[in-house]
Amino acid sequence: MDPPDTDAGDQPPDSSRDPGLLRGIVRLVFLAAVLALLVGGVAYGPELLEDRGVLEDVEINDLPSPSPDPPPAGERNPDVADPDDPGETTYETDVETVSSVAVEDFVHAEVNDRRADHGLEPLEWDGTVASVSRAHSHDMAERDYFAHENPEGEGPFDRFNDVEGYCRGYGENIALTWVERPVDGPGDGEATTHQTAAGLATGLVDQWMNSTEHRAAILEDHGGPAWDRGGVGVTITEEGAVYATHNFCTEW
Repeated sequence: MDPPDTDAGDQPPDSSRDPGLLRGIVRLVFLAAVLALLVGGVAYGPELLEDRGVLEDVEINDLPSPSPDPPPAGERNPDVADPDDPGETTYETDVETVSSVAVEDFVHAEVNDRRADHGLEPLEWDGTVASVSRAHSHDMAERDYFAHENPEGEGPFDRFNDVEGYCRGYGENIALTWVERPVDGPGDGEATTHQTAAGLATGLVDQWMNSTEHRAAILEDHGGPAWDRGGVGVTITEEGAVYATHNFCTEW
């Protein structure tokens, strides 16, 4: 069964133009894949304040504290990895060097904390799933699109099966946000600027949890089998754009 179309009307900005005018909103999309069946939904997140012309009205507060050491999520060099996995990317803020590896670790821990709050077991970190996630985030950044399907029409389940085949159920959350730029936060819309790996990770998970479809993926309210493992893949561009992919897996 072919997956339904997702909203393609609000694509990421063209990096050849002024990023301050073009990086307009943080966008989130959820798609859950169970067996070969994909179900999609779209949610729209915060926008860059500078694009609304109110950046001069934002109060500059004290800088946040640097991130603590993240709880290590798990295997970083799996036996099987996506050949297009770019590895670590970084961005220098006024507070710290934000590492994609640290963001991934923090997101994994934060998602498991949210699951525990709802009586769910923690997801096991899967290095291969994370590698596939990271490759998709990198591909979206490099080829300037934001969607579950790549330009060749491959969806999340296809991309994983190109690398490995031990998941009978598969799901995906993706997000696009920024570091070192003021954005409207999820929920109350209060202005925030992500300057640390820990703060960025919390922002990503908050965005997902404030969207019905993304929350359903994390808390297994999707009508499919329970997830038992997952992997987070983050790419940070030179301009500060952050592409995040979180894939969920139910093993055979």
